[in-house]
Amino acid sequence: MRKPQIDYAAVFRALPGMVALLTPELVYVDVNDDFVRITGRAREQLLGRYIFDVFPENPHDPAAAGMRETRESMLRAVATGERDTMAVVRYDIEDPQRPGHWRQHFWSPVNAPVLGTDEKVALVVHRVEEVTELIRARGGGPGSDSRARVLEAELYTRARELQEVNERLRQAHAREREVALALQEALLPAPGPLGHHQAAVRYRPAVGALNVCGDWYDLVDLPGDRFAVAVGDVVGHGLAAACVMGQLRSALSAATRVADGPARALEALGLYARSVEGAESTTAATAFIDWDDHTLTYSCAGHLPPALLHPDGTVSFLDRATDPPLGASPEHATRPEATTPFEEGATLVLYTDGLIERRTEDIDTGLARLTDALTRHRHADPEDLADALLAELLPPIGNADDTALVVIRL
Repeated sequence: MRKPQIDYAAVFRALPGMVALLTPELVYVDVNDDFVRITGRAREQLLGRYIFDVFPENPHDPAAAGMRETRESMLRAVATGERDTMAVVRYDIEDPQRPGHWRQHFWSPVNAPVLGTDEKVALVVHRVEEVTELIRARGGGPGSDSRARVLEAELYTRARELQEVNERLRQAHAREREVALALQEALLPAPGPLGHHQAAVRYRPAVGALNVCGDWYDLVDLPGDRFAVAVGDVVGHGLAAACVMGQLRSALSAATRVADGPARALEALGLYARSVEGAESTTAATAFIDWDDHTLTYSCAGHLPPALLHPDGTVSFLDRATDPPLGASPEHATRPEATTPFEEGATLVLYTDGLIERRTEDIDTGLARLTDALTRHRHADPEDLADALLAELLPPIGNADDTALVVIRL
């Protein structure tokens, strides 16, 4: 049977209920017929315009919060790449035939992201069901109007109370984020001088109040012309994860100074992690750099492999010494390590999963994207290379996971 030809534009226009397509900047791209009919705005009055320029908040209602709540929901969908379903919200609309006259409306909105070919949010689907009549519940016998008004008042009061609770939670989360970021900044200082060697470090917190502070980096000066570099990722987010991160980073830094190699340092860290609540399944990667004999000795505890960018632009991943995350095995076991030579002018890159992992794609896709970026920017110094990697690999609207990055010119 021949596959039917579907006119998706016509399907969109005929969808029941109000549906609009907006850019990530919340500018109308298209609306269906019900959207035009119910709002009383012609399609030409909507397309190409910012949503809240078309539908501003009722200036006569000082308690109105519909615009702020709708905007925050849409931006969450853009930032996280996930659907955001709102509670019933009151959002009054100005009568297009009677300027200055506002009609009371209650809505049930859902905001869903549409990803483009680059896996970034390209559009936001804004679907709205009007529930005004349902809330008013008019009709049905004597006295029903008064009962409906009482019900409407009670529902609106409960909705406002819920909004106030959500606002207090949002403020509390924002305060926790500020504390966590301050702690992160204190625990992750810029690296000290590396002699004639160049290095760059970066940390980018995730978007959202609590999605912050699980990742870390560290650089340790060793005897001789040697150096150790490490990155790690604590499971979880928020202030608790920041505290765990600080303990593990300090422990690994101390172990690195006395261990005879990266594997022994991670073994010591694994033993310590068993006594730290919240440290289970933490991943880490560490490498010892010896500039005298031009070798890298490395070990990974469940972490993504460091990347070695060679002077000719080729990239190899240091994946010959990978073991489970910290605390994943019930008994203590020795960890593997491997050694590889490097050429002068090569670049070592350690990173956490926020740089390359995306929910909708295989990990190899992210590693290939990193490889391509490293090859194209192989002539950049560490500072410029770090900036280029973040600019190209992280979503422009922010990522749902935090990211740590270390770049060292060998």
